[in-house]
Amino acid sequence: MSLDVTRAEPPLHEARQRLEHARVSRLAQLHALGESGHSADDPLRSAQLTAMKRVLKEIEDAFARIEDGTYGTCAGCAKPVPAERLEILPYARHCVACQRRAV
Repeated sequence: MSLDVTRAEPPLHEARQRLEHARVSRLAQLHALGESGHSADDPLRSAQLTAMKRVLKEIEDAFARIEDGTYGTCAGCAKPVPAERLEILPYARHCVACQRRAV
């Protein structure tokens, strides 16, 4: 089940913009962490780097979902992910109910 591209084109354009903004922000944060001068074996820094790389991967996966027509469809239940959730978290792959079950 995918979004009707003709009906959803403006939201997909907006989704691409939000995803690009999120990617640029995360890359800047990743760069700042690299320049922070903290030890490479600092556990907090290591956890931050890991989390940042995970989010960047999720962002790239969301771009792929836009391309293959599955963006906005929950990977768990195949129902639409609410637009409000995608506005807040544009790389969300699950609806709230499925995300809660996954945690």
